[in-house]
Amino acid sequence: MITTVVLGMLCVHLLCFCVMFLLISRRLSGKKWGMEVFALGNLLLGLAYILQLLGGPANWGLLSVINHTLTLCAPAAYVLGALRFFDQPTPVWRPLFALAGTYTAMQVLVYWVLGAEARHALLAGSCALLFLAMTVAALYAGRTFAKDLRVEMWVFAILIGGICILNAAKLLLILYGGMAALDMNSGFQRTFYIYMSFLGTVLPPSAVWLILRRLTDELRAMAARDPLTRLLNRRGLMDGLDAHFRSRTARPAYLLVVDVDLFKRINDTYGHNVGDLVLRHVADVLSANARQGDLTCRLGGEEFAVICLDTDRDGALQLAERIRAAIELSEVSGVSPDRPIRCTVTIGVSGDFASTQALDASMQQADGALYRGKTSGRNRVEWGSAQEAR
Repeated sequence: MITTVVLGMLCVHLLCFCVMFLLISRRLSGKKWGMEVFALGNLLLGLAYILQLLGGPANWGLLSVINHTLTLCAPAAYVLGALRFFDQPTPVWRPLFALAGTYTAMQVLVYWVLGAEARHALLAGSCALLFLAMTVAALYAGRTFAKDLRVEMWVFAILIGGICILNAAKLLLILYGGMAALDMNSGFQRTFYIYMSFLGTVLPPSAVWLILRRLTDELRAMAARDPLTRLLNRRGLMDGLDAHFRSRTARPAYLLVVDVDLFKRINDTYGHNVGDLVLRHVADVLSANARQGDLTCRLGGEEFAVICLDTDRDGALQLAERIRAAIELSEVSGVSPDRPIRCTVTIGVSGDFASTQALDASMQQADGALYRGKTSGRNRVEWGSAQEAR
């Protein structure tokens, strides 16, 4: 009786969170981060347990076959939802239908060849293997592409590992104890469904927490980046410098101020839309030529900045010359091929500085060098002098 009540409450939890996930997915514009697939997983598992309550004792029948298929497809849906959460464009319906058809056929074959016990052992073993793979995947994610969610991935791995162990234990009980292991009044089944109810209560809010993390991270990233070029803005630049100089091993940095030559003429001749293409083109060239770890920023208008980290004077000048040459030799993409457009830039390079507070002085130094480059003919790199840092 206790197990039946727990199972009924679990069904209610799953279906309620299914509705909640659907509502959240409808409110998310563009990326849904797999919430609609998580809702499908909850629906499949909730229906599986409803069929278990309606089907009575564990035996052969249509409800039992559908129950087993839905029980295996539900965690598979969670896996597909997790892939979408990590921005992997994954189909859902085709793999789920393929899994459902294949597993249903396997149930029929195993039942007719080996009997009812083997069919239940097949489900327990399949679930144990699937949850083991999910546990390993969560641990791997926490060490690689989801390092910012390492704690969350470890928690998920522990929780999923628990249900993996319980399914493995159920497999052994079926193999050595027969169908008696599936008695709803047994201590093991009571423990199994209490743990499942615990997961059904804890994991859905955890998924919502991950969505909130992603939303706040995206809002923070949007606040730190220029919407046109996707380079850092001044706020993002300052945050990046702060993070760099907080390191005990941080070396001094160099500032490159990059200004598009005769940009007003480009706007007046071709229009502001082409001007925006030029700015995006310059931003792309900066990103492609900056070294890993360097900070690229749009200061405003046609002026950009590159912070060179972990280098020396010669390295900063070499990077500036590489950027200047790359922009001069490349055409602006997105413009009519009949009217190719090229642009050039002038770059002022500051001396080294060792703190975020020293950026303003370095900016003045680089601006002075930039002004000298403009008056000397443009399309050149100039080194700033200490006298230009007023």
